[in-house]
Amino acid sequence: MISIVDDDPSARESLVDLVKSMGFSAEAFQSAEEFLQSGLLRDTSCLIADVQMPGITGLELHTSIVRSDSAIPTILITAFPNEKDRAAARRSGVTSYLVKPFDDKDLLASIRSALASPDDGGRQS
Repeated sequence: MISIVDDDPSARESLVDLVKSMGFSAEAFQSAEEFLQSGLLRDTSCLIADVQMPGITGLELHTSIVRSDSAIPTILITAFPNEKDRAAARRSGVTSYLVKPFDDKDLLASIRSALASPDDGGRQS
């Protein structure tokens, strides 16, 4: 299952529809806190999270999961790219850092890379 965390309802719904159209199962969450409380952490094979969210950011969510020894390959998405966040994502082992709007093929390639990577949090693309 692919878990999608994005505070923007339309972006979240679009991502769920897109991921499902690619043949994957997906669950959506409006916040990192909601995802962490869902009980679905162990069922998640890949995490797609927005970088900028109120409360816990996408990068903070990824870092928290890695520290808990439950590393999940993570794809971070953002409408506000900057080199500081990209570098932090790379250092933390994020699989991909995609800038909105991104091409469906780029997301699919990122998901495939995430699912093919060992369960160590993935690698930066």
